[in-house]
Amino acid sequence: MTSESATGETKGLVGRVYDLVTRRWPLLAFLSSALMLVIAHAFERFGGLAPCHLCLKQREIYWAAGTVGLIAFALQRTPLWPRLRMPANLLLGALFLYGAGLATYHAGAEWKWWPGPSSCSGVGYAGAADLEAMLKGTAKIKAPACDKAAWVFLGLSMAGWNVLISLKLAVWSVLAALRKSEASV
Repeated sequence: MTSESATGETKGLVGRVYDLVTRRWPLLAFLSSALMLVIAHAFERFGGLAPCHLCLKQREIYWAAGTVGLIAFALQRTPLWPRLRMPANLLLGALFLYGAGLATYHAGAEWKWWPGPSSCSGVGYAGAADLEAMLKGTAKIKAPACDKAAWVFLGLSMAGWNVLISLKLAVWSVLAALRKSEASV
């Protein structure tokens, strides 16, 4: 089934999905970022998977992209939006692309393709015996090592999945930036 657009052309399901996603991209970028953060915190809280240094850096990207997405979503209702649409969506694309690069670096360290940062040479969690030292503030708790995948699904670690998801989000951001404005459609 097809629908007629304002110009009389018919659009299939793919065209309608493309229009919906690119028109609402700031909101979808915000929601995608929030979902990625919820998933990361759920793995940490309920799965017992403490994040390494690079995991936390990857979360920072989603915090930044979520903030940009939320601000851009609010700006969509203002007269400023036609001028800010492309820069806002390109900024989202740059953030997600940076996130994909960081996740690639992390996944490569997990696969031993290259060394991870020296800040990621942790050896695990503190035991119950360290509770007194933790309360005194003298405990030396090291974060998990970045070069060991804590969780793998279908052959990809969380960092590997983050590469794919971040690339998808970057592509949608660029498509939203390049979308013809509603005035010219």
